[in-house]
Amino acid sequence: MLAPRYFLPILGIMALTTQATAAPLSPVGEWLVANGHARIKIDQCGKNVWGVISWEGKPGGVDSNNPDPAKRNRPMLGMPILLDLKAGDEGRWEGQVYNAENGKVYDASIRLKSPEVLEIQGCVLGFLCGGEDWTRFHAPAEAVPAPAPRSNKPAGRSAAANPADGKAADGSVNVCQSVAAATGVPIETLVPQAHPQPPAHKKR
Repeated sequence: MLAPRYFLPILGIMALTTQATAAPLSPVGEWLVANGHARIKIDQCGKNVWGVISWEGKPGGVDSNNPDPAKRNRPMLGMPILLDLKAGDEGRWEGQVYNAENGKVYDASIRLKSPEVLEIQGCVLGFLCGGEDWTRFHAPAEAVPAPAPRSNKPAGRSAAANPADGKAADGSVNVCQSVAAATGVPIETLVPQAHPQPPAHKKR
């Protein structure tokens, strides 16, 4: 039988293990839809999560069925489709989804069935009306580029995201900047804020 002085630390370790196991999985990441025709990048913007189209099987698509004629030529790439999902019960995130097939918005929810499988309920892109599973996309390992030759010329612009449309020079998509560009919401309200620091103790 374990002595009391050993038993208490074991209980503490068990409690920490239970808390880690119970921690909710995060939907943040890039997901390949079931038919492989698109990838959706999900990120936390402010307190909620959004998802935008980050890759198209057939590049160059536009939002031709949008009810607003002014938006019918906007590119599908970088367009928000998972809209302002809030954390709900049982690990679900609940909000709306934009269906580019008919230009309508529907209620939707997502939840992780495992770290690699995301279940979505809703109607999106015309191919999903009900529910299906998306799989997490892992980019292949990129080769380390050779160092660029030294030059006295001023350095050019990097591939940082363009705040105007949320897309970087290398074609990658910034979710929160894309949401800000599409909705007009100030980017400052979408970027997660730093955790508040405890007040400093005053010297007596």
